[in-house]
Amino acid sequence: MKGKIVAVGNGKKDEPMTVKVGDSVLYGKYAGTEITVEGKEYLIMRESDIFAII
Repeated sequence: MKGKIVAVGNGKKDEPMTVKVGDSVLYGKYAGTEITVEGKEYLIMRESDIFAII
């Protein structure tokens, strides 16, 4: 599956985030948790669920 990063958390204390807002990424079909906010669907997932930044 392919998606675009719209928000990024702080990461862990010793592991800063490698993805940034605007990156296009590939992730597994069943990765993350689906939520709907103001009629838009989003996925919340861990950085480890992302296979590649393209």
